[in-house]
Amino acid sequence: MIHIATIGAKALYLLFLWLISAAAASWITDRKGYGERVGLTLGLLLSAAGLLIVLVLPVRPGSKVRVNGWIPKRRRPSV
Repeated sequence: MIHIATIGAKALYLLFLWLISAAAASWITDRKGYGERVGLTLGLLLSAAGLLIVLVLPVRPGSKVRVNGWIPKRRRPSV
């Protein structure tokens, strides 16, 4: 019996890859000084290839990467 609404496991993994690459590209471009929209657009339109393009973009002067480094430090919540 074939169910029309059944999604295969491979399709679900590709959906997760698409969404995670878009989120990661958005975060990286925001840190590099281009804004979130550029990365989100590249990640959604080009999927994993968009993430690779974002990784080779140059870092802008005064961006969060130049100020805080590649990985941001965690802040302790002020109580």
